[in-house]
Amino acid sequence: MGLIAVSILSGGQNAHAQLLPSLGGERAGTSGFHFLKIPVDARAAALGESVVASAFDISALYWNPALASHLPGIQAGFHHTAYFVDVNLDFAGVNYHLPGTNVSIGASLQTLNSGQMKVTTEFEPFGTGESFRFLDLAAGLTLSQQLTDLFSYGVTTKYIRESVVGLSTSTIAFDLGIYYAVGSTGARMGVSVRNIGLDKAPEGQLERTVINSDPIRIESDFESLTAPTTFHLGFAYDLLKSSPNSSITLSTQLNNPNDNAENWNFGAEYGWKNMLFIRTGYRFGIEEVTVPSFGTGLRVPLSGAAFKFDYGFNRLERLGSVHRMGMSVEF
Repeated sequence: MGLIAVSILSGGQNAHAQLLPSLGGERAGTSGFHFLKIPVDARAAALGESVVASAFDISALYWNPALASHLPGIQAGFHHTAYFVDVNLDFAGVNYHLPGTNVSIGASLQTLNSGQMKVTTEFEPFGTGESFRFLDLAAGLTLSQQLTDLFSYGVTTKYIRESVVGLSTSTIAFDLGIYYAVGSTGARMGVSVRNIGLDKAPEGQLERTVINSDPIRIESDFESLTAPTTFHLGFAYDLLKSSPNSSITLSTQLNNPNDNAENWNFGAEYGWKNMLFIRTGYRFGIEEVTVPSFGTGLRVPLSGAAFKFDYGFNRLERLGSVHRMGMSVEF
């Protein structure tokens, strides 16, 4: 518990140091394993990625492991993201609340697959006839515990790997999180530090053609990659607490990545009878974001279980639109 507190406070100090002079843009491109930064679930994408204090579903395994301890029974889910240029991102997770305890254990798998892409060179810009693909994955195990009804913590240990064209890089990373509810006021706070990892250099060899030199050069010495560690501080508030049929939740989140400038997000979710949900959000401080994100959700109780279907949409100005869909079940 002490290690978690020290790590989170350390992340908080770094975040505070960047709050006023937001010069973090100078850090852009200084980390690897970038697929870990892509949101995996439809609900979070629709809410402008502002869910570190409100992800009470299987996406807690991605955003804040402390929230997983609040999931009852068994929950499992799958989310698919149709990313840019036919890249596919998938996420699957399962969480189990141990009976008679306040402890939950979870497992998750995140993959990114670029599909087959043409190999091009300076001399053959239309393709050499060969192809390659990016294959990235992160497999995690989560342990979370409610210390009281209002406070919980969680830890995720992840094996992460990137591979392309005979090169591969793998390492271990950790996610740490805490959650605190402010009594029965409807206000709550979440803090997480994601992707605290060990630096690792790619392994393997890369052949490339060099002008005015040997026809083929073999590259085998590469710089180490750093995981994209990000500090999240989020707040959520239930605006409607007395209505039996309607709910409105507002959320905001500050993000301090180790490889870019700070940014903050805002989201709003309307729920009707805990069955139908309408969501929207916005990411401030992101150059490509010019329109809000939005999405919907449907929860269907059936034979002692509940099935959830989610859709999220967001758009970047030059890259285009991203669609996310997810399905989960709780027993």
